[in-house]
Amino acid sequence: MTPARNHAAPAPVADLRALAAMLGRGLGDLGLSLSGEAQDKLLRYVALLARWNRTYNLTAIREPERMVTHHLLDSLAALPALDRLASGRRALSVLDVGSGGGLPGIPMAIARPDWRVTMAEPVQKQGAFLVQAIAELGLANAQAAVVRVEDLRAPAPFDVVISRAFAELAAFARAALRHLAPGGRLVAMKGVHPDAELAELPPDVEVEETPALTVPFLEGARHLVIMRCRH
Repeated sequence: MTPARNHAAPAPVADLRALAAMLGRGLGDLGLSLSGEAQDKLLRYVALLARWNRTYNLTAIREPERMVTHHLLDSLAALPALDRLASGRRALSVLDVGSGGGLPGIPMAIARPDWRVTMAEPVQKQGAFLVQAIAELGLANAQAAVVRVEDLRAPAPFDVVISRAFAELAAFARAALRHLAPGGRLVAMKGVHPDAELAELPPDVEVEETPALTVPFLEGARHLVIMRCRH
């Protein structure tokens, strides 16, 4: 798919400063310290997503300030838990299942440039956006696979397979488990604590923990469901 040619005028400097201030405060509340370059890339990602969204309708959220809160900070809220999983091992390899417009994969690839992030997304317009975003943002540690996760042929399994608003837990686990490296984790980003979904998990999947998340500027429950293979 040819990249969108709807090049909107740059946002006013005051608006960019407001977005940068919101992002910086949110990162501080999450306990995340990112370089100025990384924060700039995050804001460039928001601008690119907003521009493509006018033509391709990639996300229902259209206002850049809400993209900062509902997309960037919501995605990055999972990083402290993933950092704990990475403790004592090499940099993580991460598969983002049903990535859509690159969430949480692109914010994570920007925030953790030593991680290897693969984003699987079967919808062509979203896959085209991922390819363009990776190129424009210079994300050498990220790649897009425009394919269903069930059909993905990865060269190696992943330390973490993560999803955000992809499917119910049982469907996610069944689709993602074969991509998980020994000792790896499945991580699902959820809203309210998914008690009913947890009860439907296949017997070969064990729930390790379900920590609550607090996302700056957002109300409502957020949880991670961290799972591993029983065998």
